Amino acid sequence: MKIKSILLGMSFAFLLVACGPKDADIEKEIDAKISGLPGVDVTVVKGVATISGTCQDDSVKQNAESIVKGVKGVRSVVNNCEIIAPEPVAAEPAPVEINPDTVLTTSVNEVVKAYNGVSATVANGVVTLTGEIKRSQLAPLIQSVQELKPKKVENKLTIK
Repeated sequence: MKIKSILLGMSFAFLLVACGPKDADIEKEIDAKISGLPGVDVTVVKGVATISGTCQDDSVKQNAESIVKGVKGVRSVVNNCEIIAPEPVAAEPAPVEINPDTVLTTSVNEVVKAYNGVSATVANGVVTLTGEIKRSQLAPLIQSVQELKPKKVENKLTIK
């Protein structure tokens, strides 16, 4: 009688294991559930589901793992999904603003007033500086005129 009980118990255990979901069936169910996640693949071996492929971000990766864990027959999950690095966005340089001649002329005349012997003319966005200037005053004058955003500054100054 003992042998019959043991054999019956072993047969029952074998049937429970054999009746469990097959890896192919588990994989098929997972594929159906993750069909909305492009680039993600899952393979199942002995109840261990391995996720591979690429995900847009970490939330998609975690979502895929949650879906796979929720499928009956999955014992554990290995998530090897890689997150795609975002494409760098090339920033276009800001267009150079060029002040109109009337505004530029007024502004340049205000700057040039502080420098004796220097005069300026503006034509088509180009500022032409003429006259005499001390070497120590040249750089600050050019910088001040450049800050007014002309197309170009022509230096025809004579250094004393």
